[in-house]
Amino acid sequence: MINDEGLRALEHVKKLLKDNAVPELSDDLAKIPLLVEIHTDFKAIRDVLYSFSTGDLSPDIRVRGIIPGCMKALQAHLRHLIWQVQMVEQGDFSQQVQFMGEFSQAFNSMVRQMDATLKELKQKEATLTALTNNLQNEVDLRNSVVEALQESESRFKYLASHDPLTGVLNRRSFLERAGAEVQIILARSISCCLAMLDIDHFKRFNDTYGHLAGDEALRHTVKVISSALRKNDFMGRYGGEEFVLFFSGADLETGIVIAERVRKSLAVSPVNLETGPVNITASFGVTLASPEKDPSDPKFIQKLINNADVALYEAKKAGRNRVVSFIDRQNSDVVVKNEGNELLSG
Repeated sequence: MINDEGLRALEHVKKLLKDNAVPELSDDLAKIPLLVEIHTDFKAIRDVLYSFSTGDLSPDIRVRGIIPGCMKALQAHLRHLIWQVQMVEQGDFSQQVQFMGEFSQAFNSMVRQMDATLKELKQKEATLTALTNNLQNEVDLRNSVVEALQESESRFKYLASHDPLTGVLNRRSFLERAGAEVQIILARSISCCLAMLDIDHFKRFNDTYGHLAGDEALRHTVKVISSALRKNDFMGRYGGEEFVLFFSGADLETGIVIAERVRKSLAVSPVNLETGPVNITASFGVTLASPEKDPSDPKFIQKLINNADVALYEAKKAGRNRVVSFIDRQNSDVVVKNEGNELLSG
């Protein structure tokens, strides 16, 4: 039979196992060494288990025995599990848990799924990257083709509208632009002038120095004339050694002044050939398009050119290297006839 003291000792152990608070060891029970040892061990075990229950795996388990040994093993497993989770977090999906039964199976399955998902995502990323690169290459190629086509289109437009030798407007483009300019200028009651020029004795120049030198002379002539024109003036090659100039917003007096400036610039600017510098001159015919004239006639510009050409012919007859206006040629403001073409006076 267990005496009263033994029963009280058992009751104390029961409280150590079940009560929330650690029971106090009475003075009489404290005299029992074995009970004191049990009390101390259970109190330490309770403290460690409470720490585990709150997620604290740091307590140092110093109690010995099967229960503390199991607690130490559990503590080591949980610490290792935390480390494995950290490795998975860093992308190491090779981690496997082997010591926690169903939890191990669930954990290992989760890691495998995460590994497979990540590999699939990486594969899709690689596929998308390759597709993006291919699309970008295709876009770049198409942009290059479009740019090349635009450059070709611009070049073809330029070649279609400009003289290939001198780079100025060809006859058709000059007539189109001059026609548009005249419509605008005369609608604002402003005058403008048109001039024809012909390089003097150009056939003799070609016969003497050769056609390549003649080409250089034409390019040189365009360069000198362009530098002498005003900002809004422009020129075109009419054919051979003939050029046509448009003086925007100029009355006849101004047109003659501009033409004279161009003539002088050309006369003092020899073309440099392999054999040395050679002087070239040009004859000019100037005509006026005044607000009183109706530019709606589709042949208006051509008639102005014909007028300028008449004046140019007079400049050649008078000895070349000079400027003659159509009014000077006619000495009146009347319509005259020349080889069946109607001519507009200034």
